[in-house]
Amino acid sequence: MSATDIRRARPRYSQSVIISCFFVAIAAFCLLFADISITTQEPWTELERMLLGVLTPDFLAVETIGTAILQTVAFALVGVALAAVGGFILAQFFHIAIVRWSCAVVRAIHELFWALIFLQVLGLSPLTGVLAIAIPYAGICAKVYAETLEEDPPAALKVLPAGVSTVSAFFYVRLPDAWVHIKNYTFYRFECGLRSSAVLGFVGLPTLGYYLETAFGEGNYSEAAALLMIFYLLIATLRFWVRPRLLGLYLVAAPFLLNGSSDIRLANIQRFLTEDIVPAPLRGADLGAAQTWADLADWLGMMLGHQALPGIVATVLLTQIALAGTAFLALAFFPLISEQFFGRAGRTVGHVFLVVARSTPEFILVYIFLQLWGPSMLPAIVALALHNGAIIGHLLGRYSDEIRLRTDSAGGVNRYAFEIVPRMYGQFLAFLFYRWEIIMRETAIVGVLGIATLGFYIDSAIADIRLDRAMLLILVTALLNLAIDSLSRRLRARLRLTTRVDSCRG
Repeated sequence: MSATDIRRARPRYSQSVIISCFFVAIAAFCLLFADISITTQEPWTELERMLLGVLTPDFLAVETIGTAILQTVAFALVGVALAAVGGFILAQFFHIAIVRWSCAVVRAIHELFWALIFLQVLGLSPLTGVLAIAIPYAGICAKVYAETLEEDPPAALKVLPAGVSTVSAFFYVRLPDAWVHIKNYTFYRFECGLRSSAVLGFVGLPTLGYYLETAFGEGNYSEAAALLMIFYLLIATLRFWVRPRLLGLYLVAAPFLLNGSSDIRLANIQRFLTEDIVPAPLRGADLGAAQTWADLADWLGMMLGHQALPGIVATVLLTQIALAGTAFLALAFFPLISEQFFGRAGRTVGHVFLVVARSTPEFILVYIFLQLWGPSMLPAIVALALHNGAIIGHLLGRYSDEIRLRTDSAGGVNRYAFEIVPRMYGQFLAFLFYRWEIIMRETAIVGVLGIATLGFYIDSAIADIRLDRAMLLILVTALLNLAIDSLSRRLRARLRLTTRVDSCRG
């Protein structure tokens, strides 16, 4: 990097450091109000039992393990297939504001919340799990596909003969250029779908998560370890069993592998839309009466003051602490797989660790740590930071290998602090801000496990069959996620952050 380039980059780098310190200060402030206590009587004894279970996995404990695996794969495959088709169609209209905002809203609601909603209408049917994955994923795919198509270079379009239709130009020029990126992202989305499918087991669907919850609840850690190892193997071998020539066969077979019947009753849907989710003061009330609207105002005041506000505060506290934890762990993890710091043997160990950490769904990690430390924010903080730190650490480790150093450059800590991290700091912040909204989504849903975030109040409302309250709180969750996403995009634009690596020779 030339002296001129260094002078130009210094102000932006300094600004990035200032922003980073600001976020660390916010996280430290949030820690003052967070409950991070350990409430279990003998956490070390429980940890010992868990480690013993890891060392002695019992693969024969679950008689229906094969069915659980097939169910997990089938839900993910059907859900992601529908999401990919729907997202591709929506991507063609993504320039329309209503389409763009609709996609933003549906993807802001976690698939577990979607599952809880559909459970009220469809029950424990295969359609519940499929729609819980397909709807939010369609919103995500639409955004990514649209951005991919927009980023294609226009040079090929300029050389087309006059009179070529827009449809022909799309299918013969734009789509082929973007196809590789769309295909690769859809494959990644399927990997995410497997994790989501496993998590849906915690609401009763017969995926791996259902058996995991049972095993942990009964203290059968050998069985739980076996289930987790099978899940890791499923993720690790994706590229071997997900083949294009087999995809058609999978898509045909998957719907038949979903156990249960989808008894869709229009009466249930009608009641859900016209009664269940309607605020209680408006049901059967005279909409022209002033008292009706006064009662509605009281209801909204009660919901916002006693449930939404405490849930928002807890969600934001947990999110900001987890975000800072993610940042520290990402910076600590990436050298484990970097050629700049370790040889082949060391990097292999690092890769295994990061694969396990990033492949385990955050929800399952929180559940595991809850068994260890008891109900507080601590299990969620550690789980979210570990999972997201491993994801960003993996990406940074790959990018660090692209950096070219002088032959006389420093090694060890000096190389880390003065050569590698400064060159990747922009990419590091970009990845961190990308994950910010995702961490917020996960923070909200851990409330289902008893942590007092927005998800706790949503789950309580559903358990009490007060679906109007649940829908209001889900809407609040979506708006909060959209706000964080908007703030993240503004920060990335202001700091001109990019995921491209500076690979200049030092």
